[in-house]
Amino acid sequence: MMWEDFRWGVATAAYQVEGAAREGGRGPSIWDTFSHTPGRVLGGDTGDVAVDHYHRWREDVALMSRLGVQAYRLSISWPRVQPGGRGPLNPEGVAFYRDLLDELRARGIAPVVTLYHWDLPQELENAGGWPSRETAHAFAEYARLMARELGDRVALWTTLNEPWCTAFLGYASGVHAPGRTEPAAALAAAHHLNLAHGLATLAIREELGEDTPVSISLNLHVTHPADPESGPDLEAVAQVDAVGNHVFLGPLMDGSYPTQLLRDTAHVTDWSFVRPGDLTVTRQRLDVLGVNYYSTQLVRRHHGAGTAPRADGHGAAAASPWVGTEDAVELLPVDPPHTAMGWNIRPEALEELLLALDNAYPDQPLMVTENGAAFDGDVPVDGRVHDTARVAYLHDHVAAVLRAREAGVDLRGYLAWSFVDNFEWAYGYSKRFGIVHVDLDSQRRTPKDSALWYRELIRTGRLPGVEEAAALPPLEG
Repeated sequence: MMWEDFRWGVATAAYQVEGAAREGGRGPSIWDTFSHTPGRVLGGDTGDVAVDHYHRWREDVALMSRLGVQAYRLSISWPRVQPGGRGPLNPEGVAFYRDLLDELRARGIAPVVTLYHWDLPQELENAGGWPSRETAHAFAEYARLMARELGDRVALWTTLNEPWCTAFLGYASGVHAPGRTEPAAALAAAHHLNLAHGLATLAIREELGEDTPVSISLNLHVTHPADPESGPDLEAVAQVDAVGNHVFLGPLMDGSYPTQLLRDTAHVTDWSFVRPGDLTVTRQRLDVLGVNYYSTQLVRRHHGAGTAPRADGHGAAAASPWVGTEDAVELLPVDPPHTAMGWNIRPEALEELLLALDNAYPDQPLMVTENGAAFDGDVPVDGRVHDTARVAYLHDHVAAVLRAREAGVDLRGYLAWSFVDNFEWAYGYSKRFGIVHVDLDSQRRTPKDSALWYRELIRTGRLPGVEEAAALPPLEG
């Protein structure tokens, strides 16, 4: 079984949509703990209820079907299926995902299953978390059990989502769960995430066969120099690329860490957590490399104190181990337009990224596993949400994807982030990424114009104009 066709789809993550945090035998995750800690999440919001997907999944899958989506990327809540991160599975949790996957397949929607989207069981964090090697082995066993329980229902396995955010926002800047500020621990976490990916891939294929398709989703950074003619600024870009991209691409694709990364972080750690044989394990065949893209960043060399970490989860210069050193990387403001997250809108940079990856790894199939935008003002009026800015964002980024395909990039899909409005991590419910609006009081779902535009794209196979969206008919049923 291989993932060979191109599919249009949507994506979510368990903690952001499921809710039912204390139902069905689910144990606590680091995001439960983090969001319930005062001051950690805007407005004191938590994922306790989220958008109640745990109870409304049949309605949600039916809505996906009406939109015509061909793939749905979801994540499994590790603490829902294995509450402590080790030991026996929770049958009720496993049954939830089994039923969900069966319904997706019955409606012709290919399930893309992410095993880890940031909700580490709290017990594993108490035992050391991702800086501990044992967490990688616990993850591999969890992956093996999921393959055993759900294997024939999954079209594509994704081991990890954005391990950069897990390592550096969770353990260096502390703006994501578990909220630690320990640069050496962040680097150890990065390695153990790489190791976890390799071990999990081996476990999945031992259970299901060597041809089982496996992927990983990386939030790869597109970094530009403030002055393209400046040697120091170009060095700053290389420094950011090392810790933003190649800390994962190196072990996963090449079986090594970049020399620059080891040199730049020598004052933080001696990398003794990398053991003989690890980098053979991390380098496993990827049937698809998932690419999550939202924005770009602009940097220059700054002699003096570094910039403070940024809490948005997509700036590699933020939370870097060298912040505060003598030769720091300075993160500069980027030109508008911006989304509600403050991220700049640069669709051409998605094409740039895909072409660069294709050039570096010409035999590696790619998939855009997240791309989308939060904008203010998503309010239903007479049953419609006219989110023109999001329609324009999707139009321009899909156009970039189509240009990359025309240029010969082996692209296997595009998954819009996100299917529904949801819990946006440290921003709580203040930022809406969904192509489907969710009223958080009633949990009513209302497809936005962006959802109708996306349906038209999938239905016709052509790129609809932005102006067409508002005139498209609402969904039937």
